Amino acid sequence: MAKITKRSVDAAAPADKEFFIWDDEMKGFGLRVYPSGRKMYLAQFRTGGRLRRINIGLHGAVTPNLARTEAMKHLSQVRLGADPARDRDRRKASPTMKEFGERFLDDHVASHCKASTHGEYKRSVELFINPKLGSHRLIDITRADVVELHQSMRATPYQANRTLGVLSIMFTVAHTWGVRTDGVNPCWKVKRYKEVKRERYLTPEELARLGKVLREADGEREAASCIQLLLLTGCRLGEIQTLKWDYVDLDAGLLRLPDSKTGAKLVAIGEAAVDVFKAISKCKNNPYVITGTIEGQHLTDMQKPWRRLRKRAKLDGLRIHDLRHSFASDALQLGEDLTMIGRLLGHTQVQTTARYAHLKTDPIRAAANKVSNAIAEALALPVKRSEADEEDEEDASEIAA
Repeated sequence: MAKITKRSVDAAAPADKEFFIWDDEMKGFGLRVYPSGRKMYLAQFRTGGRLRRINIGLHGAVTPNLARTEAMKHLSQVRLGADPARDRDRRKASPTMKEFGERFLDDHVASHCKASTHGEYKRSVELFINPKLGSHRLIDITRADVVELHQSMRATPYQANRTLGVLSIMFTVAHTWGVRTDGVNPCWKVKRYKEVKRERYLTPEELARLGKVLREADGEREAASCIQLLLLTGCRLGEIQTLKWDYVDLDAGLLRLPDSKTGAKLVAIGEAAVDVFKAISKCKNNPYVITGTIEGQHLTDMQKPWRRLRKRAKLDGLRIHDLRHSFASDALQLGEDLTMIGRLLGHTQVQTTARYAHLKTDPIRAAANKVSNAIAEALALPVKRSEADEEDEEDASEIAA
């Protein structure tokens, strides 16, 4: 035994077998000398009746003084009841975020989520999570790491929040599987960015332009039919894009969807939608309504034809999902209540439909006019009457006469 210093370490010559030099001032602090000449600083301790060792670092990369300080930390933890070797083993056994992400997608998402959700999660994991955290051990990820990732995506707040949501689910699953056992989800209390909900609705003039383009889209008839059905049914793109003729009951005016975002559901369709279905030719050996270029398959890419068609209609920036919003908007303007619109759209929660409530402004404005005019008359203020009010008064006068 001798005090471990740079001089004593440099002087330790390798032998045929590895051997140890133990520090005479700090029990448990030592140096392992390999036959190859490598020299490793280490801490040795006994815990749970077992003799354990934990490497600190190679001589040259680590100085004796730094190694002594690290050994002191490990030995202090042992005296407090901890087991640094066990923690080291757990960390070595912990998968990297990239490795866990692959298992998460294959074993959890593929079994419990729809194919579209699987695609969204896969995109978040591979494009955003792996480049920043992929090489980190799952067990080592902290809230600071998550905040750094989230802030790096602040230019795209919507995607940043979606990625944070996927990451949170990953850690919840990790705890369920026992891969991470500290009971802490590092995504908790990470404040999400404010999202500005984008709502776009077609005006009658815009609908007329789009309708003309769809009628003249002979070279893209399948895509045009798909858009017409989206406009006339309020369905989601995936519901029409993957719709099979077996699900279509034109006599009853129903689409019987076995699987949608909210599960199996019935979609009532109007006569105009029925006419569109009747105009679509069924393809032999293809079960889909909107057929693709591959035999027996549906049209898989609607974005490219949609961009071409909307450009012709001078509707740049209009998203396919905005057609569903427009369906709800038109239903409100025609006097349908939120409950009925929720049924038409297949919403399972009334809160989802409530986002459209602000669109029904005509009855609210009429009520506001009625109340304000009554108060203005009481105040002896001049009242500007609408044409409808004047017509009502004229009708009342004729009836009285």
